[in-house]
Amino acid sequence: MIIIKSDEEISKIGRASKIVAETLMRLGEVIVPGITTRDIEIRAEDIIKSNKATSAFKGYRGYPANLCISVNNEVIHGIPSRKRVLKDGDIVSLDVGVIYDGYIGDGAWTYPVGKVSRETMRLLAVTRESLYKGIEKARANNRVSDISHSIQTHVEGCGYSVVRAFVGHGVGRSLHEEPQIPNYGLPNKGPRLKKGMVLAIEPMVNAGGYEVAVLKDGWTAVTVDGSMSAHFEHTVVITEDEAGILTQLN
Repeated sequence: MIIIKSDEEISKIGRASKIVAETLMRLGEVIVPGITTRDIEIRAEDIIKSNKATSAFKGYRGYPANLCISVNNEVIHGIPSRKRVLKDGDIVSLDVGVIYDGYIGDGAWTYPVGKVSRETMRLLAVTRESLYKGIEKARANNRVSDISHSIQTHVEGCGYSVVRAFVGHGVGRSLHEEPQIPNYGLPNKGPRLKKGMVLAIEPMVNAGGYEVAVLKDGWTAVTVDGSMSAHFEHTVVITEDEAGILTQLN
């Protein structure tokens, strides 16, 4: 069942989403060669707690950390570790979910570490662009797959592939609500978008093939061919006009 949010609920999701945006911004400032992913996790926990919020991820289906940190060929759900040290040329995706006053905001961003290759920077740019292409289609009376098709068209037109094993989703009191939002598919399919729906749109884009596998830790998803992967996500609300992006500070 797709839950249409009231203005009050959207306001609460918006507050949680602003904390997500602040967390991602402040974490981006500490991403340098030599930092461990556990260091980033500790910093994230401090920022979330300082905002009187809690992580939406820690304990969710047994997940052990406050945020997901995925490096290079890791697509999503990478677990922070003291042993994982970021180095020059890496990319790192941070996925943050926050609960504030009973409602959830969800967002992700992929950052370059030090100096990265031109090819890798292009992957990040195309993935970020595809997110906003999808958001452009997140309008009342469009359908869910209009978002999906727009993302896929942009990504594949640039020579990359969209991950198919994981999808975007509705968000509200629960982290994962209906509808599911694939990042591929034909247009004009699936549920019709209505004012008051809140969606987490999140393209995951691989430099190589779209196939992924989950490591023995039961969480970390990686590209099967070892290619780099990027991930960008915004929580948005459907309005009568263009979607409102909740996970941004301005």
